[in-house]
Amino acid sequence: MKVDEFLYHEARLLDEERLEEWLELFTEDATYWVPLEHDQADPVETSSIIHDDKTLLELRVKQARHPRAHARTPLARTVHQVGNIVVADSSSEVLVSSTLVLVEFRAEKQKIWGGLVEHRLRREGKDFRIAHKRVDLVNSEGELDGIAILF
Repeated sequence: MKVDEFLYHEARLLDEERLEEWLELFTEDATYWVPLEHDQADPVETSSIIHDDKTLLELRVKQARHPRAHARTPLARTVHQVGNIVVADSSSEVLVSSTLVLVEFRAEKQKIWGGLVEHRLRREGKDFRIAHKRVDLVNSEGELDGIAILF
């Protein structure tokens, strides 16, 4: 699978609410980070919107699926538009930067999110797995009004 196909596949899994399959794309030591500040260099020393390891990502998915998760009911419908993919290959991992425009529809409201995305992918045979994903939202320092989706 080529890098762009992998990113499109990941987006499709999220849009189709195939969250358990989406989780399988991540390595066991993966991190998923949505910084709070523009050009934030460290997820630990500064607050983040999201900074999860694989276990916390699994918990997010379980919570989203829980029948009493009223904050996430109904689940949002989304469309992820991935573009401007740039690949920097290294010996052990593939570094990928891209842009994301995400349309979310939930509770009779539509939101549009935009961000710069960075993936660190590890090769597994002919496929990839996500070792690190960072999503820098263009409005990260603005009023976010609750995030009930995955980017």
